[in-house]
Formats: sequence, structure tokens, C-alpha cells
Amino acid sequence: MLLLNTQPASVQAQEGAGLPGARYLTTIRFRLLDGGIILGKARIGTFTDSLNFIFDTGCGGISLDSTTADHLQLLPRTSDLFIHGIGGVRPQRLLDNFTLHLDGISLDSLAVQVSNYDILSSVYGEKIDGIIGYGFFSRYLVKVDYDSLKMEVYAKGEFSYPKGGFLLRPQLSHLPMLEGRLNDARDIQSRFYFDTGAGLCLLLSSVFTADSVVFGPKKKKAVRTEAAGLGGRASMQLTTLRNFSLGPFRFRQIPTYIFDDSYDVTNYPQLGGLIGNDLLRRFNLILNYERSEIYLVPNANFNQPFDYSYSGIMIARLEGKIRVVGVMEDSPAKKAGLQEGDIILAINGDTGQDMSTYQSLLRSMGPRVKILVRRNDGTDARLFMKVRSIL
Repeated sequence: MLLLNTQPASVQAQEGAGLPGARYLTTIRFRLLDGGIILGKARIGTFTDSLNFIFDTGCGGISLDSTTADHLQLLPRTSDLFIHGIGGVRPQRLLDNFTLHLDGISLDSLAVQVSNYDILSSVYGEKIDGIIGYGFFSRYLVKVDYDSLKMEVYAKGEFSYPKGGFLLRPQLSHLPMLEGRLNDARDIQSRFYFDTGAGLCLLLSSVFTADSVVFGPKKKKAVRTEAAGLGGRASMQLTTLRNFSLGPFRFRQIPTYIFDDSYDVTNYPQLGGLIGNDLLRRFNLILNYERSEIYLVPNANFNQPFDYSYSGIMIARLEGKIRVVGVMEDSPAKKAGLQEGDIILAINGDTGQDMSTYQSLLRSMGPRVKILVRRNDGTDARLFMKVRSIL
């Protein structure tokens, strides 16, 4: 359940005397993947095929999948730098003087990271060719409208924000960082990454939750699960946070992941964690990096209830088949008899093999979910799973 704590004031940045206004350039249509991830189309260099890119404020640049780079015969150079993800650290490889084309605009002279996104492609069930982050958002003023599934792109300049929203002023150092307020065992103010590339509501580091006594001495109900990201999979705890406020907007009982930040993704104590797009998609956004401003307007998703379901199963599309790649101990999936390696043939009679549909069905609270799987020995099994709530 969501709760608007107070009526936000309208904020408008008026055009100053002699200063040019932000000029409209183009509109980019996008789709939403599981967890609210933004997926759009772009072309690179002189290649004519459109590729799938995630638009991610939590990415410090622009990156290309390594298998896509190999397919296009692009050869990256090795850098002395490393990329940190929740699942590991990888050496940075770069393509220089790169050009990216987005529906009428082109970004040239880019240094593009090359990373392996096979795990993202398998989790979302379709090819992820790259990620568009700071290298794009820092060059333009961008309006993200989740109601119409469109991004409007403007050249930098003075801009009047619409009524009914609230202006945030993040700290920008390639990634936007802003203040949020937590209230569970006690009231805490901290900073978080503003991350449209994270398909969850909140992700907190275990060091932060322990040092700040977020949940207090009384043991908070939590279940063990996994999440996938750069570097691989990582074990996490899934629970709920009593209250979280972003500006004047207050959310209650927010699904929250807690992880051991072994690879220093959050740079604690600089940050407590990140705010993901399953929460952020409840606003239409105006990203104005030039002025270090992010403007939030509640949209049609604002009062959409959070998803408290828990199954303890991870699925991925591997070699054209949807397989079970993770089963948590003591989870509904484990009790139903699901095993790693099982090939999912149908869920509730649906044989369409659509990842998004199956992920939704596996989170369905209520009647038992019927799952038809093929075992490693070639036999078929019909299983029944009762999804439970983490509350």
C-alpha cells in the first residue's frame, strides 16, 4: 500500500532573461520489463539493425554486451579500471569513438564499456544488447513518461516543470544520489542511488542496516532469495520496510532486499543502498542533470500495491528453453518439488513460453500454481506450488 504523506508543492524553473529554453529533439518509445526496467531501441555506428538497450540511471556510462560486440566484430581494448557489480568485479574493456543513434539523435565520440550481459538476457528472456546510462542522461534533459511509455528528449536549457510534482536535488557524480528517509525501528536519513536499472523497490547493504539499526534488535521477518546483476547472482534477504519517504512521498510496507556488499557497490557509509524502478516507475520523471535536478510527478501506477509474493524460484531462458536456475531452501518452490535444471513446459496450462507471463504467474497469490516440468532424465512431472506472502 502507498500513502502520500503531504501535498507536494509545484516547482517551476522559469526561463531566465536571455537564456535559451530547452529545445525538443525527439521521442523514444520503450517497453517495461519485469520490475519496471526500461527497454528501448538504438543503433550503433554504421550498423542498420536496431538493438535492445536498457535505460539505466544507475549505469555510469554506456555499455555494449560482449556477445553483441563479437557478432558485430568490434574489438574492445583492455582498461586498467574495474567494474563493480552485486555479483562480482570485472575488468573494464572499452570501445573508443563509438556512435549511438536514438530515433533522430546521435551521440558520438563515446567510450563504451563492453560487458557480458548473458545473465540479463536469460533473466528477461530476450536479448539485452547494452545499457544506456550517464553518457546519455548527462547530455540532454529527459522526460520519462511511464503512462505513455515514451521518453521525450530535449537539448539543455531552461525548462518549466509541470504542476503537481516535487523537485529533488541529487548529488551527481556520474550516478545520481539523493536523500531518502527510512522509518522502521527508528527514523533514519540516508543517501541512495537513484537507479532505474534495478528491477526492485529498495536494496540496502547489510552493513548499513546493522550499523544504523534499521530494523532494531527484534528479528525482522525475512526470507532468503537471490538476485541477478552485473558479475552474476548474489544471495540476499527479502523483507519489508515499514516506511520509506522520497521527498514528500511516503510509502508503507515496501519490499526490501538486504545484501552483503562484498564488492563495495554502495560505497558505504557514503550510501545506504539504492532505490530501484519498481518504486520509481510510480512517478513520471524529468531528469535534468545539468541543473542537478530530478522532478517527480505521481502517475497512474502510484497507488498500485506492492508485490509481497514469495516463491523462492529463479527462472531463466537458456538455449531457447525456460529453466529453473535457482531454488531456495524452505521456500514454496522447494516444498513443491522444483529442482534446478527443470525445464518449464507450462504454467497454469500456459504453454506460450513467455518469460514475463511465467514470472507473473509464479508470483500469483491465491490458488496453487500448476507447473509442468521436464526433468533432466527426460520424464515429465506436474507440480503444485502455493505462493506465500513475505509479510
